[in-house]
Formats: sequence, structure tokens, C-alpha cells
Amino acid sequence: MTELILRKLSLSPEWIPAAAEWFSQKWGLPADEYRRSMEQADGSGPPEWFILLCGGEIAAGAGLIENDFHDRPDLRPNLCALFVEECFRGQGLARRLLWEVRREAGRMGCEKLFLVTEHQHFYERLGWRFVTLVRGSDGGALRLYEADTLLGDEPAGPKAL
Repeated sequence: MTELILRKLSLSPEWIPAAAEWFSQKWGLPADEYRRSMEQADGSGPPEWFILLCGGEIAAGAGLIENDFHDRPDLRPNLCALFVEECFRGQGLARRLLWEVRREAGRMGCEKLFLVTEHQHFYERLGWRFVTLVRGSDGGALRLYEADTLLGDEPAGPKAL
């Protein structure tokens, strides 16, 4: 496999247009919404966005935002929009992104990080704990998980890239 390169978009703003389009295609939200959030990132707190590049193409990405469209604004910040291209799945990219976002949240002074999902088991295997069910903006129930954030000097964890 070609070398993977992690880009934090507040430090690599040249990638914002491509990343906004990529996330929009994956999640169905307008690219302008992603672009606005990405342009607000300054490294001091949410939002922040990450992409993993392989051969100059986006292979995976995730964001760190205050609230990921659920009814518990007290449970923040949230990891959002985690996506790995199908041809890169099973290679530890999601694990890597989850670890990087936990580190970034720790650097920002957060003790916990949350995420909402319809999935079960995947996040538990990576050390996340189920907290409660929350209502999404569409009224549906979502599982909310938490994980402790990490300090910048902690190792990248098992199977890190």
C-alpha cells in the first residue's frame, strides 16, 4: 500500500475544497456546510477536520465538532462524519482516525469525546463506551458513545499506521 498521510485541515487549508466535496458525497450534506465548518477550524477547539491521503486521494476522514445533530448538547465535543473508502477498509484507518481525533480533543483540553452512531460493537472494540440513546435531528434514536481523550504523547495504539 502507498504511504498514508494524515492532514489536519486547519494546518492544510488547501485541502478544504476537496475534503468538503468528499464528505458531502459520503454523508449527503451540502459541501458548503462542511466547508464553513472546516474554514472555522483554528486548532484551538472544535471544529477540526482530518483526512487520510493515499496516493494524493482521500482514503478516509473524520471531524471534531461541538454537536453531531442530537438532542444532548451537554455531551460534547463529538466525533463526526467518520468514513473510510471501501477499498481501504480493514486496514486500520478508522482506528487511526479515532485515535487522532481523541488526541486532538485532549490537546484542546477536553476530557471526553462523544459520537453518535447506529452501529453496535465496532466502537466498543476500539475502547468506546455506550452511554445512552439520543434523538437525532430526524427524531430517530441513535447510540451515543464516549471515550476518554488522549494526551499528545500517548502512543497511537494497537495497529496504528
